[in-house]
Amino acid sequence: MYNYDVDRVRANTQPHINEAIDQKIEEQIRYYASQSKGAITLRIVDLDREWDIERWLGTNASGLALTGLALGFLGNKKWFLLTAGVMGFFMQHSIQGWCPPVPIMRQMGIRTRSEIDREKYALKALRGDFDNVANKRSDTEVARAHDVLMAVTM
Repeated sequence: MYNYDVDRVRANTQPHINEAIDQKIEEQIRYYASQSKGAITLRIVDLDREWDIERWLGTNASGLALTGLALGFLGNKKWFLLTAGVMGFFMQHSIQGWCPPVPIMRQMGIRTRSEIDREKYALKALRGDFDNVANKRSDTEVARAHDVLMAVTM
């Protein structure tokens, strides 16, 4: 069902954790299928504010690296090793899509951008944002492309 080749974090996450995250997304969609458009809109706003794993990793890595630098300059030079270690892990994540904090964060339920977007666009479909696109027959490809772009920017 899901193409793991395009999402390196999911490809490097244990299957039972991915399944738990997918199940939570499905539960949310089932719940909001019976809610009002206003409630769906509020959930979409929440999803727009949700931090994905890349943002969490970047924020945590930079915070720890700056802490290591500050402690290294102000105290023991061995604190520079913290900065070096954190940046090494961050580079590993950039190259492979995995580093030691990823399994912990995934187990905590921190999602990838594609997982957040999957829920968001399913909710937009429930809200009816794409109804006109599916049934509309535009005269030209340019008009159809415009209609599709307008639908996905709602």
